Amino acid sequence: MIPKKADYLNQVNALQDLSDDEIEAVSNQTRLVDYKRDHIFYMPDDPGEVLFILKKGRVQLYRMSPDGRKLVFVVLHPGAIFGHMALVGQHLHQTYAQAIDDCVICIWNREQVEEIFIEKPQIAFRFLEALGDRLTQVEERLAEVTFEPIATRLASLLLRLDGDGTGKLNGYTHQYLADMLGTYRETTTQVLSQFKSQELIKTGRKTIEILDADGLEKIALASE
Repeated sequence: MIPKKADYLNQVNALQDLSDDEIEAVSNQTRLVDYKRDHIFYMPDDPGEVLFILKKGRVQLYRMSPDGRKLVFVVLHPGAIFGHMALVGQHLHQTYAQAIDDCVICIWNREQVEEIFIEKPQIAFRFLEALGDRLTQVEERLAEVTFEPIATRLASLLLRLDGDGTGKLNGYTHQYLADMLGTYRETTTQVLSQFKSQELIKTGRKTIEILDADGLEKIALASE
């Protein structure tokens, strides 16, 4: 059985203070849209006239450096809200939102969002909490890029990507990892080769197997 849109919205953390009737009303105000992989939802200085709620797929938020490098500061998963920073008057210079996979998105009109903020201040508070979390993520990522060596950041990233603890990472290209680190693909490839020669990892086509998690963790903690 395919879940109703209202059932999905009821699981979104920022909307948990709404009653069933209110969730149904929000459901009627939003529309579901399918987007293909690589679609760009917004670019720097876009006015932010809609709110996006991710139902299916993944979306990356990133910035571009003056020399053309991409820095991905967060990857969003189903249930995440984005576009809300512009709605509350906050603009992140050079911020893009792009689909990593084919996505299904709930789109909510700005005027309707503002109305519910007035009627339900606790919802506005949850949005502000999410905004604060997002700004913290940006600051942390920029600090990593500024102060931590590539090897330290790459070791930490590989351990984070191994969320299920299997040691097997599938579907990650060198370019994707470079974007997550805010560096060049060639640099990422060089460090991966170093890890491979140290028998910390084994690599294949879009696959990485972690052979020595403790060794990677030592590198990840080296700058602390």
